[in-house]
Amino acid sequence: MGVDVPQGARPGDLAGNWVSINEPGACLDVTDLNPPPSGAEVFSFFQRLPLPTLTTQHQPPGDGLAGLPVIFYTDSPTAQTFTVDIRGFTVTIEATAQQFTWHTGDTTGQIVTTDPGQPYPDQTIEHDYRSGSYTAYLTVTWGATFTVNGSAPADVPGTTTTDGPPVTFDVLQARTELTDPFD
Repeated sequence: MGVDVPQGARPGDLAGNWVSINEPGACLDVTDLNPPPSGAEVFSFFQRLPLPTLTTQHQPPGDGLAGLPVIFYTDSPTAQTFTVDIRGFTVTIEATAQQFTWHTGDTTGQIVTTDPGQPYPDQTIEHDYRSGSYTAYLTVTWGATFTVNGSAPADVPGTTTTDGPPVTFDVLQARTELTDPFD
């Protein structure tokens, strides 16, 4: 026995008159009164999840050298699974890093990639600096899929971002110095 739910009704709103059922074992289907969470509802939970802030790693460690690129990467996890309860439904959200924005700390701006980078010798993210002091950090754009009570996965409609902790380093200018080879 279905119940027509008025347009705009929320859980707990009266949806009709009380119905008396005098049949043994009879059930009333209340699914329409508490539908599974929508993608928009899951997105509002996704935005509030404690997503990880990915740490910026750079090479060489410590100070860089003008004329040699600084290598950036993150070795932090780029995926995380959360299970939340939304109105009695078990919702599993699988968050994945989709985009990495490397804020270089200089006037050239940002490097935007879909790659978390790699350390030397397999580096994929590099940036050249002039001598000076710089503060860099990483902004990660997260996307996700979700399931409701074990359903087929669906995309969460939207993304959210996290900013990692900043890392400050100096880039030094190397100077040549003549020496006597016989000393």
